[in-house]
Amino acid sequence: MLQAFGLTSAPRRDRPPALDDLTFEARPGQVTALLGAPGSGRTTALRLMLELEPGRGITYFRGRPLHRVAHPAREVGVLLGDVPGHPARTARGQLRMLAAAAGVSVGRADDVLEAVGLAGLGDQRIGTLSAGMDRRLGLASAILGDPHALLLDGPAEGLSAREKAWLYGMLRTHAARGGTVLYTTGDPKEAARAADRVVTLAHGRLVADQDAADFARTRLRPRVAVRTPHAARLAAVVSREARTARRSMEVVTEENGRLSVYGSSCAEIGDAAFRHGIPVHRLADESGVGAPVPDAATAATADRSGSFRAPPGSPFPGGASPGRAPLIPVRAARGPHQPLRYELRRLFGVRTTALIVASVVVVSALLSVLLARTGRAPEPDRLAAWPALLPLPPAALGAGLLGALSFGDEFRYPALAAGRGTVPRRLGLLLAKLIVSAATALSLALLVVLVDAEVLHLLYGGALTAMPRNAATLAASWAGLTVGCAWAGLLAAGVFRVTGAGVAAVLAVPVLVVPLVKKVLADPAARSAIGFPSRVRGLAWVQWPHEIDRWVLAAVRVVAQPVGAALSLSLSALICAYLFTSLRGRVRW
Repeated sequence: MLQAFGLTSAPRRDRPPALDDLTFEARPGQVTALLGAPGSGRTTALRLMLELEPGRGITYFRGRPLHRVAHPAREVGVLLGDVPGHPARTARGQLRMLAAAAGVSVGRADDVLEAVGLAGLGDQRIGTLSAGMDRRLGLASAILGDPHALLLDGPAEGLSAREKAWLYGMLRTHAARGGTVLYTTGDPKEAARAADRVVTLAHGRLVADQDAADFARTRLRPRVAVRTPHAARLAAVVSREARTARRSMEVVTEENGRLSVYGSSCAEIGDAAFRHGIPVHRLADESGVGAPVPDAATAATADRSGSFRAPPGSPFPGGASPGRAPLIPVRAARGPHQPLRYELRRLFGVRTTALIVASVVVVSALLSVLLARTGRAPEPDRLAAWPALLPLPPAALGAGLLGALSFGDEFRYPALAAGRGTVPRRLGLLLAKLIVSAATALSLALLVVLVDAEVLHLLYGGALTAMPRNAATLAASWAGLTVGCAWAGLLAAGVFRVTGAGVAAVLAVPVLVVPLVKKVLADPAARSAIGFPSRVRGLAWVQWPHEIDRWVLAAVRVVAQPVGAALSLSLSALICAYLFTSLRGRVRW
């Protein structure tokens, strides 16, 4: 059961609201169509129900507002527009990634692919799918969490007649299982054919809430709307004259002295009423959904036939609409329920990661060979493939690019935002991205060193690959550099919402920050940091072994280097900026 009460969008720049006091319900076991021309407010209604736009009103999904549902993807399946997936990701990979976000099993992806008829196209990339296949994938994303309600915005737009028949068949199947289906459309004939109930909007207001049969009878066929205090007498007169003239005409008597006459015109009805002395209070031609909006006297009686009662404890007791509905704040989207699994599938679900890693390894091997050939580069630079001309080695640049893509792809192809607004800034999602990017950077750094050492050993023998004395310190510096670049790219892309900002932040460390740090460190220090580990041990609650002092001192030396200090400063600034933008957006951690 889906119940919407008093939905009203926030007005903009002294303009009337796009949606004004919409109240209706979509019942389980039925397909409900939200019908209206472009600009009628049908998409705004869905966004207000999902708390994606500010306004007033409230929507209950089986008696609970959406922000109080623990697992929204298991309660409401949403399709707003096309599937916002990476074009290089496969259909199966997209659904498996969304399965991690919804907290359902991976096998559910194959089940919904078979249900929507894409079982044989699971390995097809999203960018190569046709409009019909893309719509099927969108429906598969909506039903992935096995939700009770489906909210679809224009699901049949751009589809062929055969694809539309398949789509509406799927919606009816979901409703037959006891689910609730609400979709928007601008085609009244399709709404009459495919829906069990039609809610009609015009200029942001409710025009009619009818069964499909009543809708087809009263709003699809051209008719003459009449209101008279002698409705029964006028109906008898019009029917008798039609039989005498042997004309096909239908007269339907409605409430409050209203008649609907099909197969006639205003002139004929007016003449008949004049000849028999019957006063007429209203006489108008109406045709399809272009019929005028009912006036205040009749809108609440004849057209709003779906009266219902609000859930217990709702702000609208007894189903009555209040003078001022409660506010609808734009709530933060929940992060994925399994963030680590989601991030792993996001990272390795496209070829971009493999291409970046392969490019970094090949370029590093070539640079390592060139440095060994000149004979002037020290051994650590040869293994890291870091010429003096480059601001950063290829491994650090590759790690920074992968980190920038971690958040950059979220904003470019917002899979998490498909039904819940912006990309969530949740602590769990951030930690998952930090962990995965750090592990990827360390793996890339180790792979580059191993490949470079093997290539140098193959070409020049073992003389150029001997283990240096300070191998531990060099390894810590190398790991810190690659992980720091990955995190800098990730945080910058999360703050500025674009991959290019993450790459720029990585390059800014050696180009801008390192020279500033060198100037600060150029002055001789008046005090020495000797004995720092022992002083830290004195402040700690737990006394660690003395052997750890050597590792603490090594870490301090790494951070004290210009590049290490620059990375530390950059990461600190980016973390503060990320927290600031999250708090400014009123995100609840």
